Amino acid sequence: MVVRTPRERSVRQYDEKGRLPHVHAHDDRPAVAHAQPLPFLPELAEVAEGLHKALQNGAIPQTTIHLLHLRAGQLLGSTYFTIRETGNLRRIGESEERITAVATWRDATCFTDAERIALELVEAVLTPNPSGERVPDELYARASAHYDDKAMWTLIMAISHIGFFTPAALIAKPIPGMPPGQNYTE
Repeated sequence: MVVRTPRERSVRQYDEKGRLPHVHAHDDRPAVAHAQPLPFLPELAEVAEGLHKALQNGAIPQTTIHLLHLRAGQLLGSTYFTIRETGNLRRIGESEERITAVATWRDATCFTDAERIALELVEAVLTPNPSGERVPDELYARASAHYDDKAMWTLIMAISHIGFFTPAALIAKPIPGMPPGQNYTE
């Protein structure tokens, strides 16, 4: 593995589709991602599979999950999450207007009330609140008005999913735009 300085890690060359090129260990160029984690932590596959299965239980629309994951990626400054979720939203037929408006969802008129509360909830969880708790009872009550108990827990797990994979996205730097299993250098 090639060790890079923080400056070298921050300068990346993207292709015409906004993706990082896949770099193999034998290339002369610096690596853009660490080694695939599964050879070192095979148990991770079970955890990831369980999280993905929980998010596909039908309690909330997949569109909502992808919207909140996109917003989380934006808040975290994660190119990997942002590109992945933009692609997921396009694949399920979301308009460019809605995808682009996620960054400014509070002013956008193209989101449902349920989607708005999901976006507000992920922002509350990921953004420090210097004047109190991040998710006050009032926000939870508003979310509960749109989501029953199963849907609320699915929404919580959708946010947990991002929280679980954030260190990998920010430290291990998977290659944006590449499918799972092919998004690391080896």
